[in-house]
Amino acid sequence: MRDRIESALKGHRADYIEIRIEETQATRIQYRDRIIEEIGRTTGLGGNVRALVKGGWGFVSFNKLENLREKVELAVKQAGMVGRERSMLAPIAPAVDTVGIALRKDPQTVPLARKKEILDEYNEIIWSAPRVQTSTIAYGDSRKHKVFASSEGAYVVQDRADVTLRMAVVARDGSDVQQAHLSLGSLGEFGFVEDLHAQVREMARRASELLAAPKVKGGEYTVVLDPILAGVFTHEAFGHLSESDHVYENEKLREIMVLGRRFGGEHLNIVDGAAVPGLRGSYKYDDEGVPAGKTYLIREGILEGRLHSRETAAKMGEKPTGNARAIDHHHPPIVRMTNTFIEPGGVSFADMIADIKEGVYARNWYGGMTSMEMFTFSAGEAYMIRNGRIAELIRPVVLTGNVFTTLENIDAIGDDLDMNEGGGCGKAGQSPLPVSNGSPHIRIRRCLVGGA
Repeated sequence: MRDRIESALKGHRADYIEIRIEETQATRIQYRDRIIEEIGRTTGLGGNVRALVKGGWGFVSFNKLENLREKVELAVKQAGMVGRERSMLAPIAPAVDTVGIALRKDPQTVPLARKKEILDEYNEIIWSAPRVQTSTIAYGDSRKHKVFASSEGAYVVQDRADVTLRMAVVARDGSDVQQAHLSLGSLGEFGFVEDLHAQVREMARRASELLAAPKVKGGEYTVVLDPILAGVFTHEAFGHLSESDHVYENEKLREIMVLGRRFGGEHLNIVDGAAVPGLRGSYKYDDEGVPAGKTYLIREGILEGRLHSRETAAKMGEKPTGNARAIDHHHPPIVRMTNTFIEPGGVSFADMIADIKEGVYARNWYGGMTSMEMFTFSAGEAYMIRNGRIAELIRPVVLTGNVFTTLENIDAIGDDLDMNEGGGCGKAGQSPLPVSNGSPHIRIRRCLVGGA
């Protein structure tokens, strides 16, 4: 294989060429209500060629390895038709490496019947709860064997595994409908799937309890976010603004995201990095063969870095960060997050809520949207904080605001960092890309809460 790939890369009039090849194995099981909608295993093989000529890119994807040199020639021809400028790629040392995986419990070794048996148990727990109207369960695991080679001499072989489990339940009382969900994942370890009975029971119970919960009165509150919701906020509201292709292409964003600008207090540190081990966004090399790193986006409240591919790093005069990722061989790599989180501070949860006379504790999440620096997020569950204590359950709340104002209003950061492994990121038609995000508990002053 290596000889064929390296031979196909030679002798072309291009500034740069790369080949990626992927072999995949995957399992998917999906339920809607009590019915299995999908169950089975799939395998796949495919790859792509990307060529750079005078600043223009050519891209060819394929699912057969024959005539590899012809595919390279086509990508070079495409690039030559659009290139009119100087090609720019930040320099890196070409890596030659093989990266395997070691799992305590490999999902590939677990029979499909056993996976179904576990999910059947969870479905029975869901439907034993009162007022359940509908439910979904989606399980997936995958294994990828990836080969990357470039005209610069890089040749990297990496194995990667991924496991996800997402469940949702809807409860109904007349015309009133409420929902709860659970979203989990791992970097290939199956073990977490086997012992979720208590969490599934709590999820189903919460959907029913929300039917009787009151709505909060809308307005400004001191809000405490749990690690899941704070991590989603960090990823969605700030992390995407740190992806350098967005910054480079948007003049308004370039004026905002100026390195050295203060965005929060000295206690605020936001990091992204695939070199953080053991998380769903972790890897040794990105899809351009760049070694994974750990990038401080905000350090002690100051904007210090952003996320790069080799091309964006060269265009902006900065260093590549190992954040060029493609969801599969049908797509070229683009700038993506990996594991994005707020580093822990030193405040306990008890101290964080102790001086709040009336506030909101928001946990988990349903969804949300961002538009430049403005955001809207829906919490999965929420509680009132009264006189320094967690009080009654309330209907899920909607949080709205300006991300930069909100970062400035974070006045306490907990000591209890936790990572959400159940997410999948979408960008430019590539979704869901495995990522993780997290945070300790954080406290935000003057946060706008939507309610009654």
